[in-house]
Amino acid sequence: MPPKTKEKGTKAGAQKKKRNAGADVEAESMRRLALLEKEVLQDRLALQRDEARRAKASEDQLKQRIKDLEAELEGARSEGKAIYAEMSRQCRSLQEAMQSRSRQLEEEVEGLREQLELCQREAEAAQREAKQALGERDQTLAQLRAHVADMEAKYEEILHIEAQCLQDSLDRLLAKLRDVKPQWDGAVLRLHTRLKEQLRQFGLNPLDL
Repeated sequence: MPPKTKEKGTKAGAQKKKRNAGADVEAESMRRLALLEKEVLQDRLALQRDEARRAKASEDQLKQRIKDLEAELEGARSEGKAIYAEMSRQCRSLQEAMQSRSRQLEEEVEGLREQLELCQREAEAAQREAKQALGERDQTLAQLRAHVADMEAKYEEILHIEAQCLQDSLDRLLAKLRDVKPQWDGAVLRLHTRLKEQLRQFGLNPLDL
């Protein structure tokens, strides 16, 4: 019987050792698992920090890019405003110059129109005066021709009546006629010269009439 008790004690000790060994293995496993989880957490934290730094750097770059673009946009707006203001100024200056030139041309046209009307009135007046002078000349010449023709008719009548008169009476009559004729010729010549001078004053050539 005693040997059985010893055997039972040996088995109990062995089982206890097995339980302790299992507990140690489990503890070691838990420790390793905790270390792994810690490393994993540290890696994740480091990764998150790195990503946060990169995100912050990207955000800063993006903010700086936005500022640069806003500055360029503001510069473009300012430049556009300046260009628009300059173009507006040039456009107003051009419009003012065109309006001034238009008024000047209108005044010149009006002055030329008045001069043309004046020249036309003067030309019409000169033409009327020339026609009147030509009419007076023609009338005077017609009167002179009629007078001369009348005188010639009278002379012929006198000659016809006096044809049978004495030669001395005929000679005296011819002498009188010779005395009178130069006077008439002189009058006609003076009148003709005066009319020619008047025509020249009006710019007319007597030879063209």
